[in-house]
Amino acid sequence: MKHFTSVQDVKNISDLVLEAQNIKKNPFLHQNLGKNKTLGLIFFNSSLRTRLSTQKAAQNLGMSVMVMNVGQDGWQLEFEEGAVMNGAAAEHAKDAIAVMGQYCDILGVRSFPELKNRDLDYSERVLNSFIKYANVPIVSLESATLHPLQSLADLITMEELKKTACPKVVLSWAAHPRALPQAVPNSFAQWVGAGNYELVITHPKDYELAKEFTKNAMIEHDQDKALAGADFVYAKNWSSYSDYGKIASQDPSWQITSEKMKLTNKAYFMHCLPVRRNVIVSDSVIDSPQSAVIRQAGNRVFSAQVVLKNLLENN
Repeated sequence: MKHFTSVQDVKNISDLVLEAQNIKKNPFLHQNLGKNKTLGLIFFNSSLRTRLSTQKAAQNLGMSVMVMNVGQDGWQLEFEEGAVMNGAAAEHAKDAIAVMGQYCDILGVRSFPELKNRDLDYSERVLNSFIKYANVPIVSLESATLHPLQSLADLITMEELKKTACPKVVLSWAAHPRALPQAVPNSFAQWVGAGNYELVITHPKDYELAKEFTKNAMIEHDQDKALAGADFVYAKNWSSYSDYGKIASQDPSWQITSEKMKLTNKAYFMHCLPVRRNVIVSDSVIDSPQSAVIRQAGNRVFSAQVVLKNLLENN
């Protein structure tokens, strides 16, 4: 593993999940691996679970951690090649990133899309700039289009809880007052679609995700039909991909409720958090014994730790 930006960077998903589960049993076994190594965490937007879990994972491996909030702790960066820098940005990304690479052995980068220009967002300009200029391994802490650390934690969670060899997993859109990125659903569909699961994605029309991520999923616009017999229900909002960044529907009937969960095979409820309670999911579901959201969040430590371990070993 040279970088960690998507499922494509992983040779064997099952082996990586199993390794993460073994790390979870003894988190401090490899503390010497990170001795005298530094992880830099670079945030272009807010974070709770990603920030804390990745710091904890690095500390479990004996690494030192430096955290920087771009725009608050440093200069505003310019990413356009050949830019005449007579505006607000004081430093070019190629200079700043190269310097970060001098200070850190691994860099984790978190960025969000602007949801204005699909081609620009899906080009992953920020993430690819770090890969190009840092000269050290890069970990995606979420990018404009994908959130691989979350998806790896999701798979760890499902492997811990599954009751059948090939569970039915339903990714369900739900309404939200704001336009949200497609990164989490894209990534979840990509990782689950590459594993031993029956994946069904349900959403209103006009909320289709990019086909490159959903090619191994069945798409069902009838939510009740999709939920029937499900072993896991993952609720998430995303904005339109075709009418990019727009809200095509705010239908409250897509909320995951106790009545909806009765259609399933006593499914576990999943969400990456933060979640809008009683908008995305009812209190009765997220606070029930079938809710896996806290376990998911806990497994974020071990998804990050197994990735950092592999990067340290291979670089």
